[in-house]
Amino acid sequence: MATLAVAGIVCLPILTVVWSLTRPAWAVWAHLWRTQLPELLLNTAALVVAVGLGVLVLGTTLAWLVATCEFPGRRVFEWALALPLALPAYVIGFVFLGLFEYAGPVQTALRGWFGPQAGLPDLRSGWGVALMMTLVYYPYVYTLGRAALAEQAPEFLESARSLGRSRMAILFGVTLPLARPALAAGTVLACMEALADFGTVATFSFRTLTEAIYRVWHGMFDRAAATQLAALLLGVAGGLLALERLSRGRARFTHARRPARPPLRLHLRGVRALGATLLCTGTLGLAFGLPVGQLALWAIQAVGRDRVPDGFGRALGQSLALGGGAALVVTAVALLLAYALRRQPTPLVVAATRLAGLGYALPGAVIAVGVLHPLSWLDRMLAAGLELLTGVVPGLILTGSVAGLLFAYLVRFLAVGSQSVEATLARIPRSLDEAARSLGARGWRTLRMIHLPLARRGLLAALTLVFVDVMKELPATLLLRPFGLETLAVVIWRRTAESLWVEAAVPALALVLVGLGPVALAMRATGAGRPSP
Repeated sequence: MATLAVAGIVCLPILTVVWSLTRPAWAVWAHLWRTQLPELLLNTAALVVAVGLGVLVLGTTLAWLVATCEFPGRRVFEWALALPLALPAYVIGFVFLGLFEYAGPVQTALRGWFGPQAGLPDLRSGWGVALMMTLVYYPYVYTLGRAALAEQAPEFLESARSLGRSRMAILFGVTLPLARPALAAGTVLACMEALADFGTVATFSFRTLTEAIYRVWHGMFDRAAATQLAALLLGVAGGLLALERLSRGRARFTHARRPARPPLRLHLRGVRALGATLLCTGTLGLAFGLPVGQLALWAIQAVGRDRVPDGFGRALGQSLALGGGAALVVTAVALLLAYALRRQPTPLVVAATRLAGLGYALPGAVIAVGVLHPLSWLDRMLAAGLELLTGVVPGLILTGSVAGLLFAYLVRFLAVGSQSVEATLARIPRSLDEAARSLGARGWRTLRMIHLPLARRGLLAALTLVFVDVMKELPATLLLRPFGLETLAVVIWRRTAESLWVEAAVPALALVLVGLGPVALAMRATGAGRPSP
């Protein structure tokens, strides 16, 4: 019962947004349709499609090269190509704007060399946003695709070659279909991140549904309109998930075991080897080397000119405290749900735990809108009770508090912690549970004495991943944070909104350095950099 109650509480914000559809505000919808809704829908759809195609093509190409070919630098690129995951999209976005916008050093130099008519296309546009997100999110497809391709049994490819199939026919007829679930999952993850993004689209002045929710909430103070937009965005996110599930059908493409012998790599030579190395180098340079290098230069300038943002230390401390607190809460709840699922895998418990993890598939703005309504209702109940007992009318207790923000983080990132914890518990033999029961140890005693020591690595991974995700989260923090609370993400957003690139560099570089840990964990989990079996 405790598990079902916790799962129900976590699902409450999602259900609140869905419930708003039963009472549609027709006046709000009519106003939105006349003013901005068509543009928002078109921009959002175009962005998701462009990012999806971009990450699918780039991530699949890089994964295929690294997993199936041999060329100079392959071993380094195998793990290094995942490094852009450490950069939030809004960070790489403002770095590229600072370098390549009209007043930036690149276009200034071009005008100096070739005359006043020389220049580059305007980066503050839909294609610019899609490019930034493709560079940041392609590792979702790359990491999952590389792992799937590396695990394919060589016997499949040899059988296809023995039938006279060409390399291209084998690639599109055997190799990629076997890896399709992983490639589709990575693409959907990237599309969900693009759908949830607020910082990048706001910095590039590109209007999407997520950006509109914030503007309506803070600009128009219209919660009804914000909730209706959140419900629409929730429908788009659900549609993406459903599309990914439908694309699988009943097909099963993955190979369940590690190959018994190393895959036969295609040795690239000459122009092909040079092309593969240049593609990997160029992608890594644009997506990681250039942004981090420029951030480091700006950070040095900021420190030397005393232009580090005021309150940077406080924002860093509050970010660390929020990230640490949220990581503990999320991991504890994830452990509760995962352990209940291990002990009683009934259909009801399975459904409850899966429903509780849907928050990760939703944008932070939707979670924030869904959290506000239950908190407001609970505040009214608490205020009525305290007034009845003391005669004093209290102010807001939970709304606009750290507790409300932590609840939003729990809803948003529970799936991140649950996946790691569930996978760790699944590797513990059930014979240990039976042995513990035979010795009289049950329930929480078994968890404390057996499962927790054996699952410490998975718990540490869950803590780390949630911690970094909370550090980078922007829309939910902006909408729900208490007055005066600043995080590194908020400081970056405020500075970049005013084009203060140098001042934003120090907190941005801090976020990037924090994000490198989970990237290392992810690549270690997928076996990158290890010798072939």
